[in-house]
Amino acid sequence: MATLDEPPHAEPAGLAHGRLGAGNAAFLGAAAATPIATVVLVIPPVLAAGAGPLAALAVAAVAVVLFLFGTPYAAMIRRMPSAGAAYPQVARGLGRPAALTAAWLALAGYHAIQLGLYSLAGQAAAPLLHGWLGVAVPWWAVAAGCWAVVALAGTLRVEFAAAVIAVLAVAEAAVLTGLAGAFVVRPAGGRIATSTFLPGDLSAIDRPLLGLLLAVVVLAFAGFETTAVCSEEGRDPHRTAGRAARIAILLLTVLLAGVTWSMIVAAGPRGVAGRAAARGPELIFALADDRLAPWAVTIGRVVLVTGLLAGILAVHHVLARYLFALGRERVLPAVLGNVSHRTRAPRAASLTQSLVAGASLLGAVLAGGGASVRTARWLTVGGSLAVLVLLLLTAVAALLHLNRVPGRENLWSRFLAPVLSTVSLGALLYLALLNLPELLGVPSGSPWVLVVSGGLGGCLVAGCVHALVLRSARPVRYAGIGLGGAALVITPSRPRPDADARNSADPWPWNTPAVTPDAPVSGGSDSGRLAKVPRQRTPGAHRPERVHPEVNG
Repeated sequence: MATLDEPPHAEPAGLAHGRLGAGNAAFLGAAAATPIATVVLVIPPVLAAGAGPLAALAVAAVAVVLFLFGTPYAAMIRRMPSAGAAYPQVARGLGRPAALTAAWLALAGYHAIQLGLYSLAGQAAAPLLHGWLGVAVPWWAVAAGCWAVVALAGTLRVEFAAAVIAVLAVAEAAVLTGLAGAFVVRPAGGRIATSTFLPGDLSAIDRPLLGLLLAVVVLAFAGFETTAVCSEEGRDPHRTAGRAARIAILLLTVLLAGVTWSMIVAAGPRGVAGRAAARGPELIFALADDRLAPWAVTIGRVVLVTGLLAGILAVHHVLARYLFALGRERVLPAVLGNVSHRTRAPRAASLTQSLVAGASLLGAVLAGGGASVRTARWLTVGGSLAVLVLLLLTAVAALLHLNRVPGRENLWSRFLAPVLSTVSLGALLYLALLNLPELLGVPSGSPWVLVVSGGLGGCLVAGCVHALVLRSARPVRYAGIGLGGAALVITPSRPRPDADARNSADPWPWNTPAVTPDAPVSGGSDSGRLAKVPRQRTPGAHRPERVHPEVNG
């Protein structure tokens, strides 16, 4: 056994096992995607651009791609359930530098999404509070209140936080379903035209618009993949998260496609573009005003805020568990890998994430930044784009690992679905980058285009530099990337014989059990020669599947 460059340490206590079912994890994934934010931020610009019935069809098309991705994703979760979600999967398939790149993409992307949701929540709640209290409440005060709730809930037992998220997500889905039902019952013109769900002349479809539409919709699904962070806390760690991911995709597809189509029905296929351009984020509430009592519309606005709060809380849990997984492997400070002895929640990681989010909000306030729909859109689009890159890396990693280390998966799960999902996600990422100015709603020369592109490149550089530093300074930590903090058995390589050993009658004299370079060998043809310490393989020179975890019992 090689002498490690670091003293042995006790393996940290793990997360609570057996506390979440597939339903809890599915609601976490659906809440992280914040469908009500998509309805407010994403759908109106798409309809204003003239997408019409293609918008709902695009949701269904992207859902097919994500279901394809869900097959190898679930297979990887079965093999390596981890709170790090995509991070260990990329480590097994693409190597350690790619894994750290994936980790930085996840941390940066989800953090940007969370800040965008804070901004949108502040803007959505301020008018309601002004109407109820008669006092102008700044956006940052609402954001601070949401931050306090999230910071507290993040340190509690995971089943309690999951129950809160589930209640808020169910309320969000119920209100969206109710609004969609009201729109369908009272369609524009008194009847539902076939042009609301079927495009007219297929040859007249604007192909650039179609590419933009697909890019927008795939970003709207960002968050469903977060179910994997629940795998260690699931009742069946190898299956709960995979099932939950499929359920989350199904829920999001039904909600987004149904609400989008119902808004076209309510405004009319010919009038929806003009109405969406005129009302913008208020489109769904403007359509509801025409059909429902004021109190019903107010409930819809309240649920918008609570739905955003559910999304913020879900993203907080995702970030906390990514930090926990990285701290457990000591890739980040080891304190992040500690859990509360009472709740078994990743308390240190949760508090750290709360501090980072609070510092970001405070910095925005001190810098004079105000909350706006545009700011929220920039942040959420940038974060979702990072998540899309993360999904592509995960799909490629699954394709490589499942075929490099065959298991019980059939040809569809091991090869066909990973190939199809990799090609599809790659095409969607290309469309998103091609239409980045339109996704952000800015001119092509806007600094925000450079900021988002530079952020993605910065995550790539940060991951590679982080890997190089660990490999040179902390090789044992580098070797443990993606292994969940398990103790390592570093297998030494066979040393090369020196000149004397090659000429010896003993075919393997260099295997002398010497432990120090100064210990003389007694007896035999090499008596008096200094023994050679077997040359050890540099820790971390293996692929993760060749470094065997030794779980301490």
